[in-house]
Amino acid sequence: MLKKRVAIQDFAAEARLFNHRAVVAMLVVVLLFCIIIFNQYQLQIVSYQDYQTRSEDNRIKVVPMAPNRGLIFDRSGILLAENRPVFSLELVPEQIKDMPSTLAAIAELIELNPEQTASFLKQVKAQRRFNSIALKEQLNDTEVAIIAANQHRFPGVSVEARLSRHYPFGNLFTHALGYIGKINVRELQQLEADGEAPNYAASRDIGKIGLERFYQRELHGTMGYQEVEVNNRGRLIRVLRSVPAISGKNIHLGLDVGLQLTAQQVLKTQRGAIVAMDPRDGAVLAFYSNPSYDPNLFVLGISSTNYNELLHSRDRPLINRVTQGTYPPASTIKPHLALLGLETNTITPTTKIWDPGYFMLPNVDHRYRDHLRWGHGWVDLYLAITKSCDTFFYELGVKLGIDRISDYMGKMGFGEKTGVDILEENSGIMPSRGWKRAKHNQPWYQGDTVPLSIGQSYWTTTPLQLAVATSVILNHGERPTPHLVTAFSDEQAKVPNLPDLTPVIEVVNIKNWQVIMDTMHRTVKELGGSAHKAFIGSTYDAAGKTGTAQLAAIAQDAKYDANAIDERLRDNAMFIGYAPFDNPTVVIAVALENAGGGGSNAAPIARHILDYYFSAGVNSND
Repeated sequence: MLKKRVAIQDFAAEARLFNHRAVVAMLVVVLLFCIIIFNQYQLQIVSYQDYQTRSEDNRIKVVPMAPNRGLIFDRSGILLAENRPVFSLELVPEQIKDMPSTLAAIAELIELNPEQTASFLKQVKAQRRFNSIALKEQLNDTEVAIIAANQHRFPGVSVEARLSRHYPFGNLFTHALGYIGKINVRELQQLEADGEAPNYAASRDIGKIGLERFYQRELHGTMGYQEVEVNNRGRLIRVLRSVPAISGKNIHLGLDVGLQLTAQQVLKTQRGAIVAMDPRDGAVLAFYSNPSYDPNLFVLGISSTNYNELLHSRDRPLINRVTQGTYPPASTIKPHLALLGLETNTITPTTKIWDPGYFMLPNVDHRYRDHLRWGHGWVDLYLAITKSCDTFFYELGVKLGIDRISDYMGKMGFGEKTGVDILEENSGIMPSRGWKRAKHNQPWYQGDTVPLSIGQSYWTTTPLQLAVATSVILNHGERPTPHLVTAFSDEQAKVPNLPDLTPVIEVVNIKNWQVIMDTMHRTVKELGGSAHKAFIGSTYDAAGKTGTAQLAAIAQDAKYDANAIDERLRDNAMFIGYAPFDNPTVVIAVALENAGGGGSNAAPIARHILDYYFSAGVNSND
């Protein structure tokens, strides 16, 4: 068997192969080294700023700080709206991996009702996931301790101490102050549209109604922030920089706690409204609508049960009767109509008419009755207002005509909003030819003017409008803008809020205005005056006018019987007044729903309010 020949190794070929591989390897190394150098250049030179910013973002966080909401005081400095500390259970959605499981686990530790959970989940959808959202507010000490002991189990869950709005007088000032509540989606969109959203980055509440809403910007303040350094777990290491929040402005009202309490006490369960105002500058002194409700229910979120009770109550406590309640003014507008008659020379102070107890239009069989069935006999202007003779004003209204009445009363402020510093206000109705055509597609008839002349028919007004219109008479043609806020203050200064009087009526004869004031004075002071009994023994010199607004139609020959009519259809009682007569510092309007006669019901209410005003030194600053 032959031996296998051993092949001779080709050293030259192997050397060439090695050199070829070495060159390729070197090129790969050089290429990779170039890539590394290029990436290092990109990272450290070209993209340095971007990565530096990202690094800082991971290490440094900007934490917004909500400003303290401004406080609200009455005219004597009594606190009406304050900020109280509360503990709340808060969650950051982006830090929670399994929200349903987390909520279920928390519910095993503390009580959570379905409404709180539903409200929380609704906010999670509406707000940014990195925002902290309250699951339950007003935790008690036990709940705080339980959450603190178990907090290690719940990343993104914490107990936070915050300031919450509180109204110490409960339902006494609700319709004036309003209340705050959580910012909803619509309000957040509006803030973004107005460019104000950044200032609300740490705020959760916003004014919903009343002064809290009207002066939201002033009360809210300016947001502050902290730049803080955190570790890789998000825990705070140190504060790098801090810009403090600027608290909202405090607001000072013309309202008086004592007057409000008096209004509440005298109204008791009676539905109605009382407003008192300084006619010289429009500062509102009393502003009470009854029934009312506790605004604290809304601050942290009202339950559906409580809200439905308020919403569906037959007594409508959510309605602000001072500015939203619209009532026929009844005979309270007779002084205003008489003034128009004097200024247009339609009547004089000595003009007399015969009152048989009714008024009839020419060629019309219908009798428009006077409240005194047998009539007042011969009646002049003084007697017509003092004893509230309807027949005198039926005749005067027809002579004046709807056009002059509508135009003049519009200047007095009827049929338009008063401009008071809350948004919840109705304009009422000051009817005219154009209004009836637009509303009912009918012409204006002379028969429409007759009941209008005693404040009935289509004419409706708010109690605040009545107070303003009465002030126009006292100011001889100048109309004040009613305002609840009399001043703003911060740490530096207190700035008054005093709107100017607006001239609205050119006085033809100043004596006519004094005549009207004299007739209102006699209504209170003279025996037989419709408000005389209510003010017997008063220590101040008052003037006024009563009104009784009929709500249910009565057959022409029938007699009004309150007991035979549904309680909600009985007459409204109205009153306007002012004091002192020679230098008025307060004007008052009272509206009582289904209470009966104005002289026997509304005037005594006004007497109680004015008694307090002049005895308690409310006007001591005048």
